[in-house]
Amino acid sequence: MTELATMDFHPQPQAGDARPWAFPAPERGTLANGLTVLRCHRPGQQVVAVEVLLDAPLEAEPAGLDGVATIMARAFSEGTDKHSAEEFAAELERAGATLDAHADHPGVRLSLEVPASRLAKGLGLIADALRAPAFADSEVERLVRNRLDEIPHELANPSRRAAKELSKELFPAQSRMSRPRQGTEETVAAIDSAAVRGFYEKHVRPATATAVVVGDLTGIDLDALLGDTLGSWTGSSAEPRPVPPVTADDTGRVVIVDRPGAVQTQLLIGRIGSDRHDRVWPAQVLGTYCLGGTLTSRLDRVLREEKGYTYGVRSFAQVLRSAPDGTGAAMLAISGSVDTPNTGPALQDLWTVLRTLAAEGLTDAERDVAVQNLVGVAPLKYETAAAVASTLADQVEQHLPDDYQATLYRQLAATGTVEATAAAVSAFPVDRLVTVLVGDAAQIKGPVEALGIGEVAVVAAE
Repeated sequence: MTELATMDFHPQPQAGDARPWAFPAPERGTLANGLTVLRCHRPGQQVVAVEVLLDAPLEAEPAGLDGVATIMARAFSEGTDKHSAEEFAAELERAGATLDAHADHPGVRLSLEVPASRLAKGLGLIADALRAPAFADSEVERLVRNRLDEIPHELANPSRRAAKELSKELFPAQSRMSRPRQGTEETVAAIDSAAVRGFYEKHVRPATATAVVVGDLTGIDLDALLGDTLGSWTGSSAEPRPVPPVTADDTGRVVIVDRPGAVQTQLLIGRIGSDRHDRVWPAQVLGTYCLGGTLTSRLDRVLREEKGYTYGVRSFAQVLRSAPDGTGAAMLAISGSVDTPNTGPALQDLWTVLRTLAAEGLTDAERDVAVQNLVGVAPLKYETAAAVASTLADQVEQHLPDDYQATLYRQLAATGTVEATAAAVSAFPVDRLVTVLVGDAAQIKGPVEALGIGEVAVVAAE
C-alpha cells in the first residue's frame, strides 16, 4: 500500500480585528446660484461619484405627456451649446467618465462617475448638460422612437407587466402613480423637443437642485471646481410646489393578466405602507427581511426549499415618495414566479405563511440573522463612492437628515423580535392585499377563486 505524500498548505486565513464603522457624514453647503452641495471625502476612492437631483417629479408632467421627464433626462447627454451629441459622448469617453440619468416619482437624477484626476472635466460636462442642453429635434425624435420600441418589450416581460397592473389597481386613475413611470405609447408619441424644453424651463433650476460629490478629494479645490462648473448654471428661484398625499385602495382582490399557454405565473402582491419618516420603518425593514428578504427567509423556506414551487420569492419595501408631513408612502410587496399548475397551492401556502406569522410571530434566530445581514454587511455595501453618493442622494430626495442612514443601522440593531413581528404583520395583512397574477387564466382562475383571498378579475395581456 502506497503511503500518501505529506502535503504542505498555507495556514488558514484568520479574521482581523473588527474596526468601528459608521455611514459617512457629508458636509453641506450652497453655491452662489442657490445649488445645494453635499460633499463627502472618501480617501482611496479614486473614482468620484456625483449625483445631481432635480426637482422635476413625474406628477409635474403636463397632461397627456407622461414620459416627458424620462425623455428630458435621456436628452441631457445628447448635446449642449458647446458639443453635438457625438462630441459630448466623445468628451465623456476621453475623461473616462460615465453619465446616466433617469426620472422617477420624486424627480430627475443625473449620475456621473469620473476619475478624481478628471473631475474638473466631468463636472464641466455635467454643468454644460444642465446649463444649456441642446434638445435638438433630431435627437429628441430618436429618443422618442427608442422609448416607443421599449414599451412592447416591457409589456411582454411578466414582472414589468405585473408592476404596471398593480400600480393601475392601487392608485386612483387621476394619480400619476397609477400610470407607467416612463409613459405609454400614446403619451410618448406626443412628445417633441418643444415639450421637452418646456418641461426643462419650468422645472430645472439650480435653486431647487442638489449636487452630491463623493470620493477622494485630496488635493482638489472642490469649491473652485464647483464654482467654475455647476456654479455657472443659472436660473430663477421657485416657490415650493404643493405635493398631493399618496392614496391607494388596498381592498383585498386578485387581478389575472391573461397569458394563454404561460408555463409560469408571475405574482406580485402589494399595498401601500409607511415611508422612512415613520418611526415604524426600522422594524418594518427588519420584519419584511425576515419574511422574504433572502434565501433563508420564511417565504423561500416554504415555497422554494420545502415545496419546490419557485426559484425564489421576495418581500420588500420600496419608497415611492417620502415626506416629513406624512404624505409619502412606500410600496410593500411580495414578488416571484411559480409554475402554472401549482399557482393555487403556492398562493395558499403563501397566505398560510402570513397567517402563521400573525399567530406565532418571528423567532429570535430569524431576527438575529436579519440584523446580521442588514447591518453587518453595510461596510461592504458602501465600499464604492457611487454607493455612498446614491444613498446620500436618496436621503435628500426623501427629505431626510444627513445622518439618517447611520441612525437607521443603530435602530435596526436595537429592534427586537416582537417589534419586527408587529411591523411585518401590519405591512402584509392577509385581508388587505392586492394580488396581480400574470399567467394562463384558464388554468389558474378556478384554483385562485377557491382560496377566497378576494374577488378575481381577468384582464387581457395587451
